[in-house]
Amino acid sequence: MFFAAALLNVQLHLQPDEANAVLNILDKRAAHEGVVDADWQRVFASEGYVRLQQRELSMKRKFENDDFKTFANSDELLAQRAELHRVLDDWRRADLDGAAKRALAYLPPGAKIAATVYPVIKPQHNNFVFEGNAIFMTVEDQPRERFEAIIAHELHHIGFDSACGGHPDTPLINWITAFGEGFATLAAGGDRDPERMMKPDVEAAFKEGLRDYNKHFREVEKFFLDIVDGRLTGDAIRDRGFQFFGLVGPWYTVGWKMAVTIEQKRGRRALIDAMCDPRTLFATYNKAAGPDLPKWDERLIKAVMKPSS
Repeated sequence: MFFAAALLNVQLHLQPDEANAVLNILDKRAAHEGVVDADWQRVFASEGYVRLQQRELSMKRKFENDDFKTFANSDELLAQRAELHRVLDDWRRADLDGAAKRALAYLPPGAKIAATVYPVIKPQHNNFVFEGNAIFMTVEDQPRERFEAIIAHELHHIGFDSACGGHPDTPLINWITAFGEGFATLAAGGDRDPERMMKPDVEAAFKEGLRDYNKHFREVEKFFLDIVDGRLTGDAIRDRGFQFFGLVGPWYTVGWKMAVTIEQKRGRRALIDAMCDPRTLFATYNKAAGPDLPKWDERLIKAVMKPSS
C-alpha cells in the first residue's frame, strides 16, 4: 500500500514493503510451505529493510541478513503472525493527514513535512527518525490512535527542522532545542492527559516526571548554568544532556509543561515563536509562569542573548 498526504506542504508516504515481505514468509511457514531464496530477497531488497539496515550500520550496530533470517524463522515471531497482520491492516487505515495537521498546528506557516513512514517487523521494538525523513515504527500491538500520535510527534520534529533552523550553533542553545521533545508531545497529544496516547510504561514515566516537575526543572537549570559557568565542557556536556532523555526524561516533561504554560497564558503564536528562537524561550516562559511554577535564572536569559554564547 502507498499513501500520499493531500496537504500542499506535506509529502507523506506509508511504505510497509518490509513488513509485507516478512509476513509473506510467516504465512508460508504457517502453511508449511517452503520459504525460497526469492522470498528472502523480497525482504532484503525492500525499501524499509534497506533503510533500516543503513540506519543500524550507521550507528555501528550489527545488522546482518543471516541474523535477520534467524529472527524471522523463530517460533516466537511465528506465534505473532495473526497479531502482526491485524496491526498492520489497522495501521493502513491511519489518518496520516490528521497526524500531519496536528504537527503543523504547532509549527510556523512556512513549515514543510516530507517523510516516509516505515512499519517494520524487526527484533528491536523501538521507533525512530532516520536521516530526517524516515519514520520507523515497529509493528506491534498498539491502537491506531497511538500510532497516529507517535507519527504526529515525529512529524513535528521534521517540520520544526524545516522551519526553525538558523539559530547560533552553541552548546547552550543547541541543548535548549532538546525541549522540542516536549513541544512535539504537546502537538501529538494535546495539553490535557497526553499520556492517554502512550504505552503503559511511558505513561507511568511521564506522570512521574510531571509530579517531580520542579525538581527536574532545577536539574536542567543546573545543567545549563554549568555550561554557562564552564563547569561542563566538551563531551561532558553531551553525556549529561543525554541523561535527560531517558524513557521520558525532563526534555519531554519539562518541555511539555513549559509549552503548555506559554500557550495557555500567552497564546500559541507566542509559543511557536519561542520554540523557533530558543534564545527567547526562557524569557517567554518566565513571563507566562505563575507564582507556583519555577522560573529560569536571569543569568540564563542574558547568556542565551549574547552573540558569543
